[in-house]
Amino acid sequence: MLQKFFKKFISPYKEREKIIEEARNKARKIVAKAEEEARKIIAEAMALERQLVKREQHLENKEEFLNRERQKIEYLKEGAERLKRELELKKEELLEKLEKTARLTQIEARELLMKGWEEKLKGEIAKKIKRAEEEIKSVADEKAKEILIDAMRYGATDYVVEYTLSIVNLPSDDFKGRIIGKEGRNIRAFELATGVDVDLEEEKVIRLSSFDAIRREIARISLERLIKDGRIQPERIEEIVKKTKEEVEKIIYKAGEELAHRVGVFNLPVELIKLLGRFKYRYSYGQNMIAHTLEETRIGVALAHELKADVNIVKLGCLFHDIGKVISDKEGSHVELGVELLKKYHFPQKVIDCVAAHHEDIPFPSVEAVIVYIADAVSGGRPAARHEDFQEYLKRIKTIEDVAKAKKGIKEAYALQAGRELRVIVFPEELTDDEATILAQKIKEELERKFEVFPGQIKITVIREYRVEVTTKI
Repeated sequence: MLQKFFKKFISPYKEREKIIEEARNKARKIVAKAEEEARKIIAEAMALERQLVKREQHLENKEEFLNRERQKIEYLKEGAERLKRELELKKEELLEKLEKTARLTQIEARELLMKGWEEKLKGEIAKKIKRAEEEIKSVADEKAKEILIDAMRYGATDYVVEYTLSIVNLPSDDFKGRIIGKEGRNIRAFELATGVDVDLEEEKVIRLSSFDAIRREIARISLERLIKDGRIQPERIEEIVKKTKEEVEKIIYKAGEELAHRVGVFNLPVELIKLLGRFKYRYSYGQNMIAHTLEETRIGVALAHELKADVNIVKLGCLFHDIGKVISDKEGSHVELGVELLKKYHFPQKVIDCVAAHHEDIPFPSVEAVIVYIADAVSGGRPAARHEDFQEYLKRIKTIEDVAKAKKGIKEAYALQAGRELRVIVFPEELTDDEATILAQKIKEELERKFEVFPGQIKITVIREYRVEVTTKI
C-alpha cells in the first residue's frame, strides 16, 4: 500500500525534476551558444578595429610621404628656375663676348652662317639641276618645242600701246601764249594740277611727258578740253583736271572689265577690276601690261589644254600675275603685293601659288605654276616685246616721289624731267615759309643718301601757295 502511495505522489515529482533538468540543460546550451556568438562578434569587432587603426596609420604615413614629396618637388622646381636664370645670364654673357670678339651682331652672324651654307650647297645644287635638265631635255625637248610653238600662235594681240610722251596738236601757235598765261601762271597751275612736264618748243604742238601714264592721259584730255573751251585760267584748269580725273577712273574701270572679259573671267570684285584697268597705263620694260596680260593668258591657256592642267587656275594665275605692279600705296615687291592681294580676296591657294612662283621666288608648287611662268617668259621674251629697261626707271622715279611724300604737310609730289626735277606742293596751313625751306633741305639730304650715284642733279622745288576764297550770299 505504501509503495503504491509513493508511486502515486513521487512519480509526478520526478517527472517534474526531469523536465526542469532538461530545461536547465537547454538554457545552459543557449547561454553557451550566445556567449560563443558574442565572443565571435567581439573578436570580429576587435579585428575590424585593428584594421581601421592600421588603415588610419597607413593614411597618415601616406599623407606624410606626400607632403615630403611635395616639398622635394618645390625644392627641385626652385632649383630648376635658379639654374634657368643662371643659364640665361651665362648665355647673354657668352653672346656679348662673342659679339665683342667677332664684332658681329646675332643677325649678322646668322646671315654669315646662312651665306656659308649657301656657298657650300651651291655647287651640289647646280650639279643636280644640270643633271635633271639633261634628263628632261633628252626626253621632252622636241615635244616642248611643238607645244610652245603651237601655244604662241594664240598670243597675238591687237592692242595699241602708248609710251612716255603724249602730243596735243594746237589750232595755232597763239594758244601757246594763252596756255602759258600772265607771268607763266597758267602753265604753272596746269603742271601742278596734273604732275606732268609741258614742252612748248615745237610749232603747233605741245608735248606732255611723265613716267606715270595715268597722269599723262589726264593732262592730255584736260589740255584738249581747255583749248576747246577757250577759258584758260588757274581756277578753270583745276576744275577741268578734277573732272577729267573722275572720267579717267571710269575709263580705267572699263578697261579692267574688258580685259577680264576678254580672257574669260567674270564677276570679279570692283576693286580688282579697277586695278586691272590700271594696266592700260602701265608698262613693263616698255611692254604695255594689258597687251602682255592678254598675250600671256592666251599662251598659258593653250599650254594648259595641251598638258591637261587646270585651265581656270592657269587663266587666273596669268591674269593676276603682275597685279602687284599697280599697287602703289604699299611697300614690297610686286610678287609679295600680288600674293597679299589675292589672299585678301580669298582666291584658291593654287592661284596664289602661281603668282608667288612666276619669278621663281619659291619652288614651283604645281604644273599650273610652271605654265604661268613659261607663258610670262614667252610673252616678255619674244622679239620686239620689250625695248628698254623701263622698270628701273620707274622704280627710281617712284623712290624720288616717295621721299617727299613721306614728310609731314605734303599735298603732292611730282618727279619731272626723268627724275631730275622734284616739285613738292605743301599744305600752306600746315607749314610756314621757313618750315618749307627746311623741308626742301631735308628732302635734298635724304635723296643724297638714297642715290649715292645719280646721272645728273635733282632740282627740288617746294611750292607753298596760300589762297583765300569767299562767296557772297547774293
